[in-house]
Amino acid sequence: MNNAVEQQDRQAKQGRTVLGIVAIGVLLSSLDLFIVNVALPEIAVDFAGAEISGLSWVLNAYAIVFAALLVPAGRLGDRNGNKNVFLLGLGIFVLGSALCAVAWNTGALVGFRVLQAVGGALLTPASLGLVLAATPPERRAAAVRLWVAFGGLGAALGPVLGGLLVEVQWRWVFLVNVPIGIAALIVGWRLLPNPAGTGGRLPDGFGALALVGSVAALILALVKGEDWGWASPATIGGFVAAVVLAIAFAISSRRHHSPVLDPALLRLPNFGLMIGNSLLFNVAFAGMLLSAVLWAQNVWGWSALQSGLAIAPGPLMVPPVAILAGRLIARWGPGPVIAAGGVTFAAGILWWTAAVTLEPNFAGGLLGGMVLTGVGVGLTLPTSFAAGTAGLPPQRFATGSAVLSMARQIGLAIGVAVFVAVVGAPEGADATLQAFQRGWYVVAGAAVAAGLIGLAARLPRPTDAPAQPVSTVAAKG
Repeated sequence: MNNAVEQQDRQAKQGRTVLGIVAIGVLLSSLDLFIVNVALPEIAVDFAGAEISGLSWVLNAYAIVFAALLVPAGRLGDRNGNKNVFLLGLGIFVLGSALCAVAWNTGALVGFRVLQAVGGALLTPASLGLVLAATPPERRAAAVRLWVAFGGLGAALGPVLGGLLVEVQWRWVFLVNVPIGIAALIVGWRLLPNPAGTGGRLPDGFGALALVGSVAALILALVKGEDWGWASPATIGGFVAAVVLAIAFAISSRRHHSPVLDPALLRLPNFGLMIGNSLLFNVAFAGMLLSAVLWAQNVWGWSALQSGLAIAPGPLMVPPVAILAGRLIARWGPGPVIAAGGVTFAAGILWWTAAVTLEPNFAGGLLGGMVLTGVGVGLTLPTSFAAGTAGLPPQRFATGSAVLSMARQIGLAIGVAVFVAVVGAPEGADATLQAFQRGWYVVAGAAVAAGLIGLAARLPRPTDAPAQPVSTVAAKG
């Protein structure tokens, strides 16, 4: 009996150690999605003659490559071992960060951002795979919620830290990743466990390329649709390519002996539902975050640092609420908690439609909605990820989490595109307020729809988590 208790204690301690190490990589990757935005004007000044339209690829290239590579990277981690892939990804990310800091023009900076994105895509699913493998089954949901909460910290710290670092020099936006990443590499190499991968044959190469191409084409069409025109041949061609390649990926996955994404994963309890929830909720999340930044900077005339500090209270609510959500889930199950999160998030957005005015009114207008949306994120995103990964077999921890992460990235891209399209280019202060209010109603609707989908999630039963791989074919790699 004592031996069993000691073994459980050792496993729990190992799970906490793994979570602490990989959280650093996740935090850095998440920070980079938000921290670079505030540096673009300073980069344009430093790169004399560079236009913001060209520098937008500093953001777009990262988003496209990161989203497109997540699932193949997750499959690579499951096959070759998540420790190796996590450390490889973190090393590439740190190298890319160092090179970004010494970039001499826009082209070089975009190229090095792509390298960063490759590293981020490798480390993200592998990190959660390591956490799931090192944590006892009964504690995995709590560990996943904390893992997701670190992404919330990235959203909170990104604009604030970016504003502070830009005050010194924009290159510090990238340099800050280097010492932290190197420390995580050294500690991770020594302390992270090394669960064996499935090995076996190489995954479906054609399917991997089709998936990467489909996601890349979709994100490209979404992020450039406003510039190119939604009815332009380039935008329509991007959407058509995304659909055609997605169909090719689905066909290849059904026929190949070692698919990148085993179709049987989609039939696991909660998994398919949480893909839909993650996509829709992040449509709302992206619209919320973009609208808050645009309103604070363009309408109220606040600086990047002021805007970041104004946004921070919302994301800072995510970690404590994610911890509290564990008690609510134990009492009511994940479905009601996810639904409550969607409704609370929508309430925060509707707060803005009623309280935000053309005159700066942070305490009476922006703050209340920011806090409510932060509570909504803390209830929804960690619970959704935990519910979606609960039934995954150990052989597909990284792949399954990568699918959920990919849905999140696609949702973020859709959210930005939809909000920009709904707001349009209003002329005059009153028209701008009305346009933002229209956008906020759309954002609130997406949050409620995500909550309704999440309401169907249920606590996994012991029989829901197979001890064997999802399918015999998948087990062979």
